[in-house]
Amino acid sequence: MMANIKNQADLSIKIGSAKDLGLFIQQFRSSQKITQADISGLANTGNRFIVELENGKETVQLKKVLDVLNTLGLEMIIQRKGGN
Repeated sequence: MMANIKNQADLSIKIGSAKDLGLFIQQFRSSQKITQADISGLANTGNRFIVELENGKETVQLKKVLDVLNTLGLEMIIQRKGGN
């Protein structure tokens, strides 16, 4: 499902599950050469949270997910299925 993250200016990905989101965050974080410990400190979460998020745990706290995305310079956009 995931493609290598190369051109980040055109970054757009369809997320259909917690596993998809976790894999995307892990690949993006790695592409930026940021460790799990780095992102947990910057996003003010525990390292265990980052591990669980990247492993696709379905019950992670949304606020913390948004904090991690924000720390990575990403944002979540919701649109109708099939939209551009």
